[in-house]
Amino acid sequence: MKLHTQPLNGGFKLFPDTHGQVLRGDKLSFHEIHLLVDILMVQFGNDLITDDLAELLQIHNIPGAGIHLSPYRYPHDVVMSVPFGIGTRTIDLLILIIREGRIEKPVGRTKSFSSCQVYHNMQMQRNKIKTEKIYLYDMIVVTGAAGFIGSNLITGLNRARYRDVVLVDDFSRSDRERNYEGKQFTARVDRREFPRWVRENHRFIQVILHLGARTDTTEISWEVFRELNVDYSKELFNLCIEFGLPVIYASSAATYGLGEHGYDDSHQVVSSLKPLNPYGRSKNEFDRWVLSQERKPFFWAGLKFFNVYGPNEYHKGRMASVVYHAFNQIRETGEMKLFRSHHPDFRDGEQSRDFIYVKDVVDVIIYLMENRPASGLYNLGTGKASTDLDLVTHTFQAMGKEPSISFIDTPEDIRERYQYFTQARMEKLRGAGYGKEFTSLEAGVKEYVSDILMNGMIY
Repeated sequence: MKLHTQPLNGGFKLFPDTHGQVLRGDKLSFHEIHLLVDILMVQFGNDLITDDLAELLQIHNIPGAGIHLSPYRYPHDVVMSVPFGIGTRTIDLLILIIREGRIEKPVGRTKSFSSCQVYHNMQMQRNKIKTEKIYLYDMIVVTGAAGFIGSNLITGLNRARYRDVVLVDDFSRSDRERNYEGKQFTARVDRREFPRWVRENHRFIQVILHLGARTDTTEISWEVFRELNVDYSKELFNLCIEFGLPVIYASSAATYGLGEHGYDDSHQVVSSLKPLNPYGRSKNEFDRWVLSQERKPFFWAGLKFFNVYGPNEYHKGRMASVVYHAFNQIRETGEMKLFRSHHPDFRDGEQSRDFIYVKDVVDVIIYLMENRPASGLYNLGTGKASTDLDLVTHTFQAMGKEPSISFIDTPEDIRERYQYFTQARMEKLRGAGYGKEFTSLEAGVKEYVSDILMNGMIY
């Protein structure tokens, strides 16, 4: 069987040169500078075997095709590697034949004409025709992968059937090993080696999800934040520009300070924001730098996380969510001590924040990764503020206990930098097409406490 190509609408169409008994191709075309592939396979009779592959590899006028084992740890997979001409350039179009019924999902569009993996379900039934789509698939890189949000993102990607994931972090910390044990990923890369690694492997990368950062809001050394949150992020952003890689990175609602300019993710207010601590300053400094650059990746998004809570934050200590601290305190003492208000406009316990469940954060990141709407800064909260009293009451209820709440002074080292109110404006994200409802505080706390914390689970 010989496979021919011919120009079609600026791209190519694949088709067999006989009677369509093995392969039928459809719609391989270009949209601007993106490459999209959508191919149907038709197989009569038994599963495709190696001899059939060898016959398919007799590609008309395209020399150098070959068969090799999959590098993706699936022992029953076989890969066809076909040099494929695009204008004056050539890529290796890898067709991975999956013989166990798995269908992989696409990561939006592929920007660069680098190696693409095209996956296909070749599980066939005797004497029946079964067709499935082939999808583009490339490597996803997650920095901060051993941390709170990063480890939840790995789980979300795996559940969405993304398996070629590279984890980047400081893996010397044994207290965070549980966050990535048992998850599916291709490799682990130390964050200090990551810039060099990108230069060596950029052609395989589909997107970088940059969540790694120093997040301790009580740290007062600007040099720590400058090195880890500003300079390091600049280096990665410049690499994304150099190699044409899309990037989604973690900003923070801490950039809004006391909310003097509201909680609007408009780019026009960024230069006027006054964060309350070095952490918020570092995030705002990077946002300002990104917006000032003439050259940017073809898609980028900075996500201003509001008060995120949920599984896998056990290692964060003092920086863990109020839910986590409330659960542990209630379990040990039967009561909860909240910070007293030191602000004349707020009564004790009525400090209000936009609490968002980490699983919603993951859903938004994957949505942006797959759909790539307009680049820019996006708020990531629920759009609804809830009081500390509401949150703790829901925690008591999830534990099956009557609320017992008292108040203590807010520690002096954070008192002057304490946010009493946050509430995200979510019009931009909604306008970008994200329509899924966010988890209510009551439902999120119930799931987190009853399913995760009470069972000592990791998500």
